[in-house]
Amino acid sequence: MRSKFGLYLHVPFCASKCRYCDFYSYPPSAGEMDVYVDALCRCMAGWAADAAGETADTVYLGGGTPSLLGAERLSKIIEKARTCFSLTPDAEITVECNPDSMTDALLDGLRRAGVNRLSVGVQSAHDDELALLGRRHTFAEAAEAIGHARTHGFDNLSLDLMYGLPGQTAARFLKSVDALLEFHPEHLSCYGLKLEPGTPMGRENPTLPDDDAQADLYLALCARLRAADYEHYEISNWARPGRRSRHNSKYWDLTPYLGLGPGAHSLWRGKRFAYPRDTGRFLAGGAPEPEEETPDFPAWAEYLMLALRTADGISGAAFSERFGMDFAPFEKRLRDLSASGLTEKTANGWRLTEPGFLVSNSIINYVIQ
Repeated sequence: MRSKFGLYLHVPFCASKCRYCDFYSYPPSAGEMDVYVDALCRCMAGWAADAAGETADTVYLGGGTPSLLGAERLSKIIEKARTCFSLTPDAEITVECNPDSMTDALLDGLRRAGVNRLSVGVQSAHDDELALLGRRHTFAEAAEAIGHARTHGFDNLSLDLMYGLPGQTAARFLKSVDALLEFHPEHLSCYGLKLEPGTPMGRENPTLPDDDAQADLYLALCARLRAADYEHYEISNWARPGRRSRHNSKYWDLTPYLGLGPGAHSLWRGKRFAYPRDTGRFLAGGAPEPEEETPDFPAWAEYLMLALRTADGISGAAFSERFGMDFAPFEKRLRDLSASGLTEKTANGWRLTEPGFLVSNSIINYVIQ
């Protein structure tokens, strides 16, 4: 029986850089997108033989702004992926989109190419917040784009939302949450703003809501989405029943995935490697570089960390079977935290509660010590 893997394809282009973004992306020069698509197709062909014994059940085009490529280029990439890799008939095929590039031509082309999931960067329902973040769209334009996606038959939409913006109150943030819920998205990804060094917002270093205020925003978000019948299945992700991101879930349970493109990471044949964040090197056929396991954070610790980011939590039996280690010391620490309401027992093991998610880094460091 073939094993399943996820295929990630990176598009390093954006029409302009958001003021908070530290991902590898930049505005393309004239003709660069066509050259890049050809290089990505050659890269997929180069991996075809190595992946011949496996089947991909998810394909994720991320960036950057993949939708900037347009329907014809994206269709070419997806068709090449079908040629080079064995895709399941029900493969989840996701394309990240910004509202300003979601034209009718794009949406029609993506549907024809077999794309069945869109991840749309909305981020806020308030135009002043969108301007602060350097987004290229207004909320009205985002709403129009989402409406177009529905008209074109997309029934699996994931919307991105940010919280913890400068001066943001809980009431104002929840207005954004409610505005996005009006679109009845199948999936929501909600992230706290981080000021990354080297970004415009990072250099400006505006005052963000303090830790207590951010915690209140997060817990208010959790309560609002719970009331709307969304499943909180990972720290930053909520979904309608059966609409979890199948691709991203692979990252959290260490299912193999192959990432192609500058800045893309892979977990393949038990090895981790990544392509350097250098498009010129990628265009020249440069190979990915290995990522060595660090002695102070071995594979078992990564597995435990990622499992505790999810609502399913960690199974002690599965952990012991996978790594040949006694789970009892970790279970004791998780049990000790249950008195504070930060962890709870499940049928198979342990998980963090929503208050536990707020301090997940501290909990994980304590558990794996």
